[in-house]
Amino acid sequence: RFLQLCAQENIQVCYPSTPEQMFHLLRSQMMRAYRKPLVIMTPKSLLRNKDAASDLSDLARGEFQTIISERDATIDAKKVKRIVLCSGKVYYDLAHARSERKEDDVALLRVEQLYPFPHKALAAEFRKFPAATEIVWCQDEPANQGPWFYTQHHLLENMTEGQKLGYAGRPASASPAVGYSHLHVEQQKALLDQAFGKLKGFVLSK
Repeated sequence: RFLQLCAQENIQVCYPSTPEQMFHLLRSQMMRAYRKPLVIMTPKSLLRNKDAASDLSDLARGEFQTIISERDATIDAKKVKRIVLCSGKVYYDLAHARSERKEDDVALLRVEQLYPFPHKALAAEFRKFPAATEIVWCQDEPANQGPWFYTQHHLLENMTEGQKLGYAGRPASASPAVGYSHLHVEQQKALLDQAFGKLKGFVLSK
């Protein structure tokens, strides 16, 4: 709903995935010369996630990154065939799943600022993976409630000729959560399978 209100750079919508990012985001909000509403989307579960941690030194230097690059040094950018983009806590699920499945030809990028959309930063990231033919947007939310419908045209704009864009996530739903833990786990496994498996369903081509 917030993303539907975005136009003419009226607000800033972000989904920080680390304490470092949250700190620099709030700091920039206080220090910049102009005032603009800042909408931060972040689940409480990240407070308990041991992987979502930062060193104190990370808070002392650096700045807010609109996109976080691939962090796994073992991933060879020249061999990457698929780029999976996401926002927020689902990144940690993807990172664990990639490690378990040994998917060393998949790169994970985190879009930390959803609006204004960071086109230049995304284009620079895409150029790092010249062999990538598939782009996947992965989200934890149902298809009609997360950023998917908002981000797809931005992703297409930065893709190159011949690349395909797919979706990995929960199906559209009238409620934000299924209400049953076993069904939630099943859907979580399914969206991870979609993120690393063959593109199915709604696929766009550049």
